[in-house]
Order: sequence, then C-alpha cells, then structure tokens
Amino acid sequence: MREILPGIFTWPWFSERHGYDFNGYLVADGGGAGFARDGRSAQRGAYGICIDPVEMDESVLGELSQKGVSQIVLTNRNHFRAAAKVKERTGAPVAIHPADAPFARSKGTPIDAELAHGGRVGPLTVVDAHGKSPGEIALFWPERRLLVVGDACVGKTPGECALLPDAVLDDKPALCASLRRLAALEFDTLLVGDGHSALQGGRQALQRLVARLPS
Repeated sequence: MREILPGIFTWPWFSERHGYDFNGYLVADGGGAGFARDGRSAQRGAYGICIDPVEMDESVLGELSQKGVSQIVLTNRNHFRAAAKVKERTGAPVAIHPADAPFARSKGTPIDAELAHGGRVGPLTVVDAHGKSPGEIALFWPERRLLVVGDACVGKTPGECALLPDAVLDDKPALCASLRRLAALEFDTLLVGDGHSALQGGRQALQRLVARLPS
C-alpha cells in the first residue's frame, strides 16, 4: 500500500481485461465515527474505512490488518471483489446500499449494514450516484475537498474521466444526472475505483466529462 494523501492509502490490482488498475482504499485518520445498521446513526471512535477492496497479496492484507479496518464500504454491487477476504481477516462489517446488496450477497459477500443517502461513514458522506447500478453511491469529504467514486466514472487516462461502456450501465440518463450532481460538489481530489485518480483538478476533470454527456 502507499499513502497518497495524509491518512489515505491505496493499493492496485491490474485488470488485463480493462487495461488499467482497479483501486482499493483505506481511510485511516482516526477519531471519526462509524455507521450503524441503518447507515445513519454514528458511534464515536477511531475509524479505518476500507473502500472497495480489490484483490491483494498477503503483505497488503497484513498492512490492512495492522493499520486497522473498522468498516468496509462498497460503492456498488460489482465492487464486492475482496471484501469477504478483508472481513475474514479483520472482522470489519461490510456495508452497501440496499439496492445493490442482493447481487453482492449472491457472489458470497456477507453484508452487515446498509448505506443510506446522506448518511455518514466516519468523515465521509454517502452521496447518491445511481445509474450504473441502482445502488451506486459516492463518498464525499467536504472538509478535505475529496470525492470517492466507484463506477460512476472511471479514469482511463490520467487527468480525465470517462464512462464505462453503455452495455454495463443500467440507466445511462440517471447516471448522467448523478454525475451532474457530483460535479456540483466542492472537491479537488477525485479518487476512482477504476483507473487513474486525480489528486488535483478532479472536479474540473469530472466537469469536462459532464460537458460531453448527452442532455
């Protein structure tokens, strides 16, 4: 794992099919709040939020365990990936939006909590990003001007955002509307589940994508 911002770590897993990295994240600043089963109630305490964990070797799994994972958050149904492996090692509960939970469960991923729009996971606010799937969410940290997305958009090339192919989008008009809402948020860093993240200029990159979307 490498620390890309203070308290924010990432590790990649290369997808030969897509030709770019899938990214897992750990937000481990401490002193935040966890989530309850309703996705809204919070309990004070240190946090280690593992977001969309991708496949990993034993060294990364060991680092996650050492740094501490208190919760695992999936931004969409397809990002179950290595969630069960991280839960088995750390005991952390897995949360996803209820609209995407059945698919993740069908892949053998244990789901312990539901994410609700407007709810909090530590310092992160859960934001509606549906369209690629009905339960797609993003995570917004306004104090640090940071936005995390799963499949709402991808970073196929550095500094730019793109959509996944139409064939894998459940509802493209809804996704376009979600992206317009996300682009209106005040952020600078854009962390993506697939491809290249933008530590600076992330909002501008998303706005350029939004400008190209069908009206």
